Amino acid sequence: MTTADNVPDWLTRNRENWDDRVAVHAASDFYDLAGFRAGASTLRPFEPAELGDVRGRRLAHLQCHMGQDTLSWARRGAEVTGLDFSEPAVRTARGLAGDIGLADRARFVVSDVYAAVEALGGARFDIVYTGRGSLVWLPDLVRWARVVSELLVDGGALYLVEFHPLTDTLDDDGTRVVEDYFQPGAETFDSPHTYTDGPPLTRTVSVQWLHPLGEVVTALAGAGLRIEFLHEHPTTAFQRYPALERDETRGYAFPEGHPRIPLMYSLRAVKDGGGR
Repeated sequence: MTTADNVPDWLTRNRENWDDRVAVHAASDFYDLAGFRAGASTLRPFEPAELGDVRGRRLAHLQCHMGQDTLSWARRGAEVTGLDFSEPAVRTARGLAGDIGLADRARFVVSDVYAAVEALGGARFDIVYTGRGSLVWLPDLVRWARVVSELLVDGGALYLVEFHPLTDTLDDDGTRVVEDYFQPGAETFDSPHTYTDGPPLTRTVSVQWLHPLGEVVTALAGAGLRIEFLHEHPTTAFQRYPALERDETRGYAFPEGHPRIPLMYSLRAVKDGGGR
């Protein structure tokens, strides 16, 4: 298990970095808030198919950023609560909810993940959802899994969709392994730009942790959650490597005949009655 030892103020640094990203992201073509307001969904096509009917179900989205995934589930009928540690992101999410007429079915709360149980007032949910690019910002997955379990009702499920950790080990061309899949501890980055189009940031430092797939599964099992499936996907949400091409799912994949690796994965884990 990785920890935040010897990484001073990692939470403050990351919060400041993400606060700075919000205005850039909100104005970016990548996030396309105008298209979202007009009715676009940000969920991958396989997500509704895997999670099933969410109408009338209580869904908590951890690390929700500007709330587009959260509100995409609300558009499908869920009663949603989004949580993020960035106040500007939550403010943007609340505005989006109002803009698309879902303010009555969508609640957004400012909190870091580890304080989610207290921040949400002890509420329990049928579904906890965590989307792409979230886990690298958390130093302790055992603690995260316990929070997920505490947020779920008995019989409730975590639905996790993430970038595959293998993709973090390759170079920018996706042709060579340049990072240790099992690297311990934190990695600090200082980058003037976020991953979208737009101007440079002013708070440029962030701290991240690479979590192998086995660490994720083991943390959830240790928190009393039963893994129902783990699916690895050959597509991703953006053109991470030059060889990737747009496919029929609105994602990106290696072309036919190119050797493939998993680019994303999805996982469903259920809290059985009497679970911890």
